[in-house]
Amino acid sequence: MYIDLNSDLGESFGRYRIGNDEAIVPLVTSVNAACGFHAGDPVVMMKTVALAESSGTAIGAHPGFDDLQGFGRRNMVLSHDELRSCILYQLGALDAFAKDAGTKLQHIKLHGAMYNMAAKDADMSEVICRAVKSFNSDLIILAQGSGETFRVARDLGMRAAAEVFADRAYNEDGTLVARSRPDSMITDPDVAIKRVIRMITEGKVEAVTGKDIDIKADSVCVHGDGEKALEFVKSLRSAFAQYKIDLAPIRSFI
Repeated sequence: MYIDLNSDLGESFGRYRIGNDEAIVPLVTSVNAACGFHAGDPVVMMKTVALAESSGTAIGAHPGFDDLQGFGRRNMVLSHDELRSCILYQLGALDAFAKDAGTKLQHIKLHGAMYNMAAKDADMSEVICRAVKSFNSDLIILAQGSGETFRVARDLGMRAAAEVFADRAYNEDGTLVARSRPDSMITDPDVAIKRVIRMITEGKVEAVTGKDIDIKADSVCVHGDGEKALEFVKSLRSAFAQYKIDLAPIRSFI
């Protein structure tokens, strides 16, 4: 049984430092690197790619809306041309650093509001997936297994990996509970780990309503900017070993 462990990193910019990238990158199998719009900057992107490459960790693009102040978590309405350009611009930027480091991008995972909006909007997902396919048809789309982005990617003949979240609550339809709600986050690490193990081994998770729902898990996301992210990643890895769940980047089994 294989699982990918991914983390959203490279979110520092300028004089601002976010997360603990140096410690977390070697412990995960895939890194989602911010591409300069919602977070990150050219120097941080270069360092993130280099750190992933030296650690043997797969690197992926993590594009979001051009909303640094809101950290990409505010909904924005873009035309199809704007959305396509937004994706291609950020993919191209990170790909340049990957080539400079002598490596290749493994995947793309949308960030924040863009991720959540596309999961519910087939037209938006199609624009994004077609842009990705045009840029590099080998890139894996990392998205919610129950969402439109995952479905559209598969319909277009692309490789897609189903992502689950260790620290987020789910609605009955498989979408994430909005961060504006007080019950959106799973704050107890023991509870979060038990939920993750069940998602992987049983394909089930308890929704915020208390109802069990089906869920597909190829990759588990741990947010790298959490206060106790490093400790949680270590605990999660220990739990995987206990349940004989092997860690591997998604390109090795998708």
